[in-house]
Amino acid sequence: MRLMQPDPAAALLGLRAMKTVASASGAPGKAQLALMEAARRVILHIDADIATLLPVTPAELAAGFPSVDLRHQFVHGLMVLALADGVPSRETVGRVKAFAEALGIATPELTNLRRLAEQHMTLFKLDLLRRSQVGDIMRNQLDQHGVMALAKSILGMRGLIEDAGLASRYRAWEKLPDGTVGRSMWEYFQRNGFGMPGERFGFPEAGLYHDFCHVLGGYDTDPQGELQVASFTAGFKQNRPYYLILFAVLIFSAGVNARPTSGGFTTVGVLGEAGAAERMFAAIERGALVSTDLSDKWDYWPYVDMPIEEARRRLNIVHAA
Repeated sequence: MRLMQPDPAAALLGLRAMKTVASASGAPGKAQLALMEAARRVILHIDADIATLLPVTPAELAAGFPSVDLRHQFVHGLMVLALADGVPSRETVGRVKAFAEALGIATPELTNLRRLAEQHMTLFKLDLLRRSQVGDIMRNQLDQHGVMALAKSILGMRGLIEDAGLASRYRAWEKLPDGTVGRSMWEYFQRNGFGMPGERFGFPEAGLYHDFCHVLGGYDTDPQGELQVASFTAGFKQNRPYYLILFAVLIFSAGVNARPTSGGFTTVGVLGEAGAAERMFAAIERGALVSTDLSDKWDYWPYVDMPIEEARRRLNIVHAA
């Protein structure tokens, strides 16, 4: 997944459409303004005063957006914009839908957004989890480790059981030399108080790539760090990458707990924090350079006893700017 730059005329139309969506229920929010400004500088590369931009109709936008790939990118960008300052209004989602229809883009993510705005929370969450990386993790857990391992991982994630044999395999990373991937992962789990696979509240093995991305990418576990690691992962993910970004934006900018469990905190408006939107875009671009899809049944065991810089070199994880 790479961020495409439109030509200047299309870029201006796109920015006007973004403001049209952000203004659907009144003045744009702080995070929406920050996101639009970041998009203007980082992706669109145009000189425009967002405050003075005029609205644009869906037909006008469609006439100036000939590229199908660019249309997909833009519609997903509008959805992120709609969620930037909290749960969007029906009017906001209606404008996103109108632009999507004019561009000929039908996407299940937009259906999820509409369900959220209409407060159909059960349908919203069930479909979101099925299509998002959470569903991918469960399917990969089943494919890689079997039915019993999937069942144990679900019960363990809820803190109901512990698989001592599996946990001991991961706890052994403590004994690896300093600076290796495995030792760095063990330190990451201890520092954050997270459960390793097999431990109570530990995540399934098939989802461990998320934590590897934190460690290999050097991303924190605060809201901005979680948004960055989701964006970084979306950069290399081949299957439905936008769901990763929407999942993180829902939790950390819209204040919606999209997780499969009831625990975990949420925040509102993280994209309005200084530099957050720019770092999100940079993480997508950085992830797009990674040489393999780490989310798709990646075998991390050959990297565990490797120096972390060597692992980054082999995977083409470049240092963050």
